[in-house]
Amino acid sequence: MRLERLFKGVIPFSHFDRVYMDYAGATPVLEEALEAMRTAVLVGNPGALHKEGEETRESISSSREAIACAFGVKAERIFFTSGGTESNNLAIIGYFRRLKSIGVDTREAHWVAGSMEHPSVLECFKYIEMNGGRVTYLSPDGNGIYGSSALANALLPETVFVSLGWANGEIGTVQPVHSLARAAHARSGKRRIIFHSDAGQAPLYLSRQFNGLGADIITLDSGKLYGPRGIGALYIAEDVELEPLILGGSQEKGLRAGTENTALAAGFAASLSSVVARRSKEAKRLFALKERLRVLLEGIGAVVNGSRDLSLPHILNVSIPEIDSEYFVLSLDHKGIAAATKSACREGEDTSHVVASLGKDKWRARNTIRLSLGIGTTARDVERVAKACEEIYRSMRARGQ
Repeated sequence: MRLERLFKGVIPFSHFDRVYMDYAGATPVLEEALEAMRTAVLVGNPGALHKEGEETRESISSSREAIACAFGVKAERIFFTSGGTESNNLAIIGYFRRLKSIGVDTREAHWVAGSMEHPSVLECFKYIEMNGGRVTYLSPDGNGIYGSSALANALLPETVFVSLGWANGEIGTVQPVHSLARAAHARSGKRRIIFHSDAGQAPLYLSRQFNGLGADIITLDSGKLYGPRGIGALYIAEDVELEPLILGGSQEKGLRAGTENTALAAGFAASLSSVVARRSKEAKRLFALKERLRVLLEGIGAVVNGSRDLSLPHILNVSIPEIDSEYFVLSLDHKGIAAATKSACREGEDTSHVVASLGKDKWRARNTIRLSLGIGTTARDVERVAKACEEIYRSMRARGQ
C-alpha cells in the first residue's frame, strides 16, 4: 500500500518521502475508520429521549457490539474511555477506591505489578503506595517474560490485584497471560485476586478471545490499533466492580461520566474490524520484514532486547554499543526516518526502564532504539533504515560519540 493512500487526510503530503518506523508509538488512522467517523450520527445526545438521541444511542451500541464481537465477549462488558491511559487508571485506581468504599483497609491490601509496564500503569501503583498500599514489582527473566512461578511466589494472602501487560509496547515481548492469570486466581485468599492486563497493541497481531485469556480487566486503546486517538475501552468481567474516576452523569453504566463520542466510537470499531480481518496475513508479512531488519542491524553490533520468538511481529528493540540514543534517533529523523528510543511516554529519560528490567548489561538500557513496523512498511523501507543506521553508527564511532 502506497503511503500517499495510507496517510491520505492524516498527515501532510510533504511527509510521503519519509519512512515511518514508530507504529508502536502511534498508528495512522485507517481510511475505513475515517469513513466511519464521517458517516457517524453526530446530531443528538445519546442520553436524550428524542429521535436524534435514539439514533446516536444506536450508533454507540453498534460500535460497542462490534468491539465486543472481535473479542468474543458481551457488549455490556465493554466500557468506553478516552484511551489506554484512562483505561489503566480506571482499572487500577478504580479498584483501589472500590475496596475503600466497601470498608477494606487498603493499607493491608497487597498489589503486584510488572516492572516493565507502561507509565500509566506504574504511576497508578505509585499512587497506591503513596496512599499506604503495599506493592510488589515483578521482574521478568532476561527475555522479558514474567514467569508463573515467580508470580506465585510474589503473591501473599493479602494480595488483591495483579497487573501484567499482554504484550510489551517497547520490546514487543508477549506474555503468557492465560498462565499468569490462572496462577493469580489459584492463589486467591480471603478476597479473589483481580487480574488486569494492558492489551495495548496486542490485538493487532494476537488472536485470542478475552474469555479464554483469563484476565478480569483488559485495557484497549484505539490509537494503537489504527483507529482515532482519544478513545479506548475497558473490558470488565461481570463479577468485578470498580469506582468511577470521572463523576457526573450516568453514562457507561455510571462508571465513566461524560457524553459518549459517537464518531470516535465508530472509528474505533471500524479500525478494529479491519485489523482483525487482515491480522494473520499482516503478522506473517511484518515478522519477515522484522527478521530481515534484525539481521542487518546485528551486522553493526546491535543486540536484540526481549524475546525473539515470543514477540509481536512489528516491534524490534535493539541496543547499539557506544551511541547516544537520542542523537541517533534525531540523526535518523534528519535522514527521513521516524524511530524512537523507547516508549514516547518515557522519551527524555536517560534509560529505558523496560530494558533495565531485563537485568542485562547496564549500557543496553541507555543505548536503546525501537523500530516498529506497520501497514505501510515495505522491504525497501527496511533496507533504507538499515543503511541509515549503519551510516549514523559509523559516523558516531568516527567522531568518538
